[in-house]
Amino acid sequence: MTDQKKGQPKKASPEKSQANITISTGKAPTKISRVLEHMLNDGSLIRFEAERLGDHCLHSTISSLANGYGLQFDRQLERVPNHWGEPCTVTRYTLPVSERCRARNVLLMLCKPLKQRQKVAA
Repeated sequence: MTDQKKGQPKKASPEKSQANITISTGKAPTKISRVLEHMLNDGSLIRFEAERLGDHCLHSTISSLANGYGLQFDRQLERVPNHWGEPCTVTRYTLPVSERCRARNVLLMLCKPLKQRQKVAA
């Protein structure tokens, strides 16, 4: 046992302190920002690849980026095996080079805290 006096706070272990720092640094990126960042870095996505980013409905996310932020995407149909190994047709979404600057600006705006976004919109 340790000699800890009553009324004194317990010292946190280093592991717990590290976890609190990580958690308190900010919120996790949104699904739409994760997808857009992936498109900027890796170029393209199909619905099965988007699952790893936490997006279970990629076509809706692409629609939001296109209709809500004016981004344009190239679409190419592709045959790939589904989760059971059977072939299925999916759409591969690609961000054209001409849209990259606009996409970076959208991503920067999405990553700003809500208060800063409201100031810019006003």
